[in-house]
Amino acid sequence: TILGETHEEEDEILPRKDYESLDYDRCINDPYLEVLESMDNKKAQRYEAVKWVMVFAIGVCTGLVGLFVDFFVRLLTQLKFRVVQSSVEECTEKGCLALSLLELLGFNLTFVFLASLLVLIQPVASGSGIPEIKCYLNGVKVPGVVRLQTVVCKAVGVLFSVAGGLFVGKEGPMIHSGAVVGAGLPQFQSITLKKIQFNFPYFRSDRDKRDFVSAGAAAGVAAAFGAPIGGTLFSLEEGSSFWNQGLTWKVLFCSMAATFTLNFFRSGIQFGSWGSFQLPGLLNFGEFKCSESDKKCHLWTAVDLGFFILMGVVGGLLGATFNCLNKRLAKYRMRNVHPKPKLVRVLESLLVSLTTTVVVFVASMVLGECRQMSSTSHSGNDTLILQGMSEDVNSSIKTFFCPNETYNDMATLFFNPQESAILQLFHQDGTFSPVTLSLFFLLYFLLSCWTYGISVPSGLFVPSLLCGAAFGRLVANLLKSYIGLDHIYSGTFALIGAAAFLGGVVRMTISLTVILIESTNEITYGLPIMITLMVAKWTGDFFNKGIYDIHVNLRGVPLLEWETEVEMDKLRASDIMEPNLTYVYPHTRIQSLVSILRTTVHHAFPVVTENRGNEREFMKGNQLISNNIKFKKSSILTRAGEQRKRSQSMKSYPSSELRNMCDEHIATEEPPEKEDLLQQMLERRYTPYPNLYPDQSPSEEWTMEERFRPLTFHGLILRSQLVTLLVRGVCYSESQSSASQPRLSHAEMSEDYPRYPDIHDLDLTLLNPRMIVDVTPYMNPSPFAVSPNTHVSQVFNLFRTMGLRHLPVVNAVGEIVGIITRHNLTHEFLQARLRQHYQTI
Repeated sequence: TILGETHEEEDEILPRKDYESLDYDRCINDPYLEVLESMDNKKAQRYEAVKWVMVFAIGVCTGLVGLFVDFFVRLLTQLKFRVVQSSVEECTEKGCLALSLLELLGFNLTFVFLASLLVLIQPVASGSGIPEIKCYLNGVKVPGVVRLQTVVCKAVGVLFSVAGGLFVGKEGPMIHSGAVVGAGLPQFQSITLKKIQFNFPYFRSDRDKRDFVSAGAAAGVAAAFGAPIGGTLFSLEEGSSFWNQGLTWKVLFCSMAATFTLNFFRSGIQFGSWGSFQLPGLLNFGEFKCSESDKKCHLWTAVDLGFFILMGVVGGLLGATFNCLNKRLAKYRMRNVHPKPKLVRVLESLLVSLTTTVVVFVASMVLGECRQMSSTSHSGNDTLILQGMSEDVNSSIKTFFCPNETYNDMATLFFNPQESAILQLFHQDGTFSPVTLSLFFLLYFLLSCWTYGISVPSGLFVPSLLCGAAFGRLVANLLKSYIGLDHIYSGTFALIGAAAFLGGVVRMTISLTVILIESTNEITYGLPIMITLMVAKWTGDFFNKGIYDIHVNLRGVPLLEWETEVEMDKLRASDIMEPNLTYVYPHTRIQSLVSILRTTVHHAFPVVTENRGNEREFMKGNQLISNNIKFKKSSILTRAGEQRKRSQSMKSYPSSELRNMCDEHIATEEPPEKEDLLQQMLERRYTPYPNLYPDQSPSEEWTMEERFRPLTFHGLILRSQLVTLLVRGVCYSESQSSASQPRLSHAEMSEDYPRYPDIHDLDLTLLNPRMIVDVTPYMNPSPFAVSPNTHVSQVFNLFRTMGLRHLPVVNAVGEIVGIITRHNLTHEFLQARLRQHYQTI
């Protein structure tokens, strides 16, 4: 087939309309027209079955990536802490704590240096990757975001970042890693491994690739938090700007596969019980329950909802402050760090690691409080175990710089993996003083804000959860101590604080609610978590956007929101369209195509004919055409410039030689007199343009007829398709009929997907520039189009929901007057056009 998915560009992420059977221009004979044939049932069933196998494989591979990251993070972290703890114990008695600090610095700086080097290899591997994946699924190409090299640098780099003591998490990069697996695995090829090629005919389209990336991102969330439903909702809420019902079940199945793959291997390795499924995700919040001896304790009550709402407000304010500070840091980096040599980025990462290590060590030594355990039993030299508590929680209590029978509450939070510290705040009762929690929150808030954005793979979920858990635990302690609310369960307030702060930073609602509920395995927390996240989002949105949206805007990505503002309906399609068109004819010479492709960067071109039949009606005052004359007048100068440029690039023949689709010979007609034609135009409601006289035009050699010649719209042709036709020599000579031109199948047209050749890299000297290319079998003859008078809200909804990239603006008689792209629908562009609209009123 010729059509199919060849109508999408390599960075066209959102789906286009599916064309089961397309009828091209009827004046072309049927023997020379290949029409897309619908799949038979057997082929369709095989295609669907392979797709299910692929989503399962993506889930399994994403789970294995999570297993790899988790295993080596634990290995490196345990190695570091074992050495440092032993050194601290010895030096506490001998007075050589500076040596312990140097050992800790040696570990952390080495790990962070390795993580920074990996980012130098693939810069897009820095950060969490969620903004990049969000842009990708929204329809914007981010170079290198889904390459094999990216996932390798991301997975290996994040384990060094976390093991290096930076306040970052590995859950965010898991989402990026899953998306890369989803993009690459079904293709069975990689630009990194060019020599490995498989003849796999399926999924050679951007639509399928986008679906697999959505499934991979959801699998990453599911593996990180053990939340398959939350992962599916995350992909829907934060990822894809287009969604179809059939994709939901596949994404959920992929998330389930990732969750159970990771659970199976982690449970088997850690407990030696294969098939027990005891560890659902990289981060699990444990079981929330009151002590049996405390009869007054309740997980939460109706009275607590008031406090949860207040915590949501505070969490929104804290999140807005965090985002504001991080935005200023990001701007500073863009101005002063990124333009400098890459070594400066490595030095910045090492500076952050140095500062973080010193602060953690000094705070644990100076600011920590030695607290007495009510009921203790020894389990080693540096660890105490509380009776009645789970082993995972109590085994992480640290006795740094404290005498026997006591423990250091600050070191317990700082000198533990972040997941263990979160469990401490959720499940330990009465073990942290308000002063310790306040100082820990302040230090963690500032250092995590500084850390997010440096050139290392880093996530933000776990640092935000830990910071918010400390805030919630502080609120619980204050309510118990100063208000006397004995029924409060501290773990619940720590969880609500974590949700409030995380919601204030990332501004997610539905997906984050489900993720937290699945992580706690406690459905009764649904209502308080939902209320808290809603309040935190509303409060934060009053001041700024979420952290991911801020970083997307800083990069200037034309991300489309879910909907436009009501005020934008004062604009029409004609107000925002681009009237300066670069077009091709149905039968165009090779020299013309090469000139167009090398002098423009457009990804699609309208296929038009100069409709001389409409000119007579136009001059007679045809009402339909007269109503749209202002759109022609607005582009007189640009049209004349386009014609002159094209004429100069093809001096051997004028543009009128290029043949129309239905006519090999165009009958010459005597144009009307210029004065009569101009007079007729000025007499019919054309007062906005009274000064467009021929002598004031920059192209005086062009007649008025040529300036206003209607361009009948026939379809869209992509740059990749034109380049493919030129590379394969698809053309015919003047002495031949267009039927002699070779025809390429859909498989041949998509053979170079997803990286088509660049026109500047091609040697086309063997092609005769006077040969003609018939583009009609390869163009999209029925793309979505809008009228010039269509409201902007309707244009926006059509563009976003149908996953378009180019939206032609066609008047009532089929003449193209402009084109709308993603940049014409961004918030900034619409605001600028709205200001112009008010100025002209």
